[in-house]
Amino acid sequence: MIDLKALFQPHRIVMMLVFAGVALWCALTLRWDWIPEYLPLALQGIWTTLWLMVASLVLGFLLAVPLGLAQAVGPWYLAAPARAFCTVIRGTPLLLQLWLLYYGLGSLFPQFPWIRSSELWPYLRQAWPYALLALTLSYAGYEGEVMRGAFKGVAKGQLEAAKAYGMPRLTLFRRIWLPQAIRNVLPTLGGETVLQLKATPLVATITVVDIYAVSSRVRSDTFIVYEPLILLAVFYILVAGIIALAFHWLEVRVLGSGQPVRITANTR
Repeated sequence: MIDLKALFQPHRIVMMLVFAGVALWCALTLRWDWIPEYLPLALQGIWTTLWLMVASLVLGFLLAVPLGLAQAVGPWYLAAPARAFCTVIRGTPLLLQLWLLYYGLGSLFPQFPWIRSSELWPYLRQAWPYALLALTLSYAGYEGEVMRGAFKGVAKGQLEAAKAYGMPRLTLFRRIWLPQAIRNVLPTLGGETVLQLKATPLVATITVVDIYAVSSRVRSDTFIVYEPLILLAVFYILVAGIIALAFHWLEVRVLGSGQPVRITANTR
């Protein structure tokens, strides 16, 4: 339920009025006649931005789980490579990683005739696979370190109780350990998702046409500077707000329940 008293506090009313005044000024004084011409390209850029973000989040998290698990409880021959990977990813800029993959790895593939004649070549010659790979590895590197702490933060008593009931290791991981770890880092995952959204404009540097690239094209074609940037900022603010609301809803549902995990003897 929305708290109207908290919503309409004096400082919030002032901020709303200021925002409404700025929006009205922008609508009446700035140029927007270029929008119909570039609207189809902008919709394509929005779609590219969103699917790159979502796909890299899913793939990156799937990679972050084993990275975190290897660092938390894995043997040294698994923990050391996982720790090295996270250290390299977190210690180098995403732009550098993106260029190394696209201009480095991407420039090697054409030198091999068997790659050029393979079914993968139509994809390897495009820019988006390298953008997706760079975003995925970057997210996995940061979240791998987060999941390491999350796995270590799960109460050992729950794990020992599950083992005492004879629960198989895979079931223990799937039913007890992983859900508890995700629950512990859910607020952090929300912030990292917003940061992943803000990282997507870098793909424009390797010719991927995302919404930032569309904004740059409008500026170069029409010499209109502020209007595309204002709309670009509004887009990122809206998407970031939706992400924040979604994770807030999840936190209320998951963290607000406060229900402990129940372990039964016949759990498989």
